[in-house]
Amino acid sequence: MTSSAVSKQPRRTQEQRSTETRTRLLDATIECLVEYGYAGTTTPRVAERAGVTRGAQVHHFGSKTDLVVAAVSHLAQRRTEAAMKEIARMRAGGDPLGSALEFMWELHQGPLFIAAVELWVASRTDRMLAAEVEKVEPFVNNAVLLAVAQLVPNELYRKSVRDFAYTAMDTLRGILVSNFISPDPERAHRRWLRASAQLRLAADAGMPDIRIAD
Repeated sequence: MTSSAVSKQPRRTQEQRSTETRTRLLDATIECLVEYGYAGTTTPRVAERAGVTRGAQVHHFGSKTDLVVAAVSHLAQRRTEAAMKEIARMRAGGDPLGSALEFMWELHQGPLFIAAVELWVASRTDRMLAAEVEKVEPFVNNAVLLAVAQLVPNELYRKSVRDFAYTAMDTLRGILVSNFISPDPERAHRRWLRASAQLRLAADAGMPDIRIAD
């Protein structure tokens, strides 16, 4: 077979190369936030881990704030899309409330929550960063609210369920943050299961007639 008969891979377009570089930078930023924290996440370190030049990094993201906020937003969107697929499982299961609480647990696993906490803490003294991080917050919150809207057909119950969901999320985040001191995923999950039992009691008392959509 002659070389001319061998099909060549189509060359990537400039747009494709740009998208790939951007994605590598975003993924590398999340890795650095988890490994080094916000203070240790520098743009040269991110560029090195992504395998791109500093010039390419500056071309896509002009500042560290732009880079870290875009990275967390990118990951939050991906995690939200994956988590929303779990709604069908919550409907099908015999324990929708238990499934919903476990849904929250899964939504907060992986690097997203760790990276988000790094930005929350840094935002306390960096108002410019805080303003940008505030734009990211709705991603995960909206995933929970969308799940509530789809699972609870009766609008009269939605506010109660939404308040319950936010209370559960606040509880879960407290457990996960405290686990940073001496990381033990199994212990953190046990604490969440214990808290979930109390949350279920509160839900049974406050929303005894709640129904989940078929």
